[in-house]
Amino acid sequence: MTTPALRFHGPVLPDGEVRELYVVDGLVTYERQAGAETAAEGWIVPGLVDAHNHLGLEDGGAVSDEETERQAIADRDTGVLLLRDCGSPADTRWVQQREDLPRLIRAGKHIARTRRYLRDYGVEVEPDDLADTVAEQAAAGDGWVKLVGDWISRDAGDLAPSFTDDSVAAAIGVAHALGARVTAHCFGTDSLGPLLDAGIDCIEHGTGLEERHIEQMVAGGVALVPTVLQTDKFPEFAEAGREKFPSYAATMERLHASRRDVLMAAYDAGVDLFVGSDGGGSTRHGCLHEEIGAMAAMGLPASYVLGAASWRARAWLGWNPGLDEGDPADFVVYPSNPLDDLAVLARPSYVVLRGHSFS
Repeated sequence: MTTPALRFHGPVLPDGEVRELYVVDGLVTYERQAGAETAAEGWIVPGLVDAHNHLGLEDGGAVSDEETERQAIADRDTGVLLLRDCGSPADTRWVQQREDLPRLIRAGKHIARTRRYLRDYGVEVEPDDLADTVAEQAAAGDGWVKLVGDWISRDAGDLAPSFTDDSVAAAIGVAHALGARVTAHCFGTDSLGPLLDAGIDCIEHGTGLEERHIEQMVAGGVALVPTVLQTDKFPEFAEAGREKFPSYAATMERLHASRRDVLMAAYDAGVDLFVGSDGGGSTRHGCLHEEIGAMAAMGLPASYVLGAASWRARAWLGWNPGLDEGDPADFVVYPSNPLDDLAVLARPSYVVLRGHSFS
């Protein structure tokens, strides 16, 4: 049965041309459809992308399918229509079968060092087993693998790399041979060099980046997802660890103090930045618009940040960046121009996913 055509009218970003956009059988068309119902008028933006999301995760680890569904709906209803999972202990493949839930690119489980990460979050291994584990998680995911590049070492009393340089190089080589890209959680500095030398594809957080790392990222086309809402919690992390690990507390405070300078240095140098909420665990779902606003507040241009959460992010992840003839009908309609005021992203008028409307 053919679904009745829907009509949308307004400027279509990123170019802002005023168009008559129709949705027919889940796809975009600009051919006039007789009898089409006008669904909404406003500013039309390609579906938002959360490039660092943990669907199916909360503080204690994996959650039920029912809670995972609630998380996904919270993201969808705020216009987030494509999620790049950055590690989840839950099997969320069923989400990909649901027409009413965001498109999901899975990365399998976090891969961390034994007893060096949050309990029940991921797979914990020693360096000798890293490459084999990466192969397993590459097979379990959708073209991405997530490493925990650094975490607190109780022996050192501070952040330290999770794995040896040789094991990181071997593991990233295995992932690439299998056609998977690799990203890594990195708060500090020491883990970054070996990961970049090994040809990693993306860095999460990246608060420890130095000029040499940024230059290497630009040269290698390595992306950065800064998760500024998460890194804003560094003073809390420092306070929680101050008594037992004073060196760690000092490191986290230093990284927090310099994070804006690091972010802007990466932007000025030409590193590709993308927007990720870190939804799951200690960050709630449905707050990508807050992350977008926080990145803009750091000094990034509104047009750049919105592109990093929409058309540029979609292209990076292999999806249609714009809304061309025949593209999947995944877009959001806003009552005013988000490039004039990003706060409007919290108030979508209409959400269209796979041609289905959610208003």
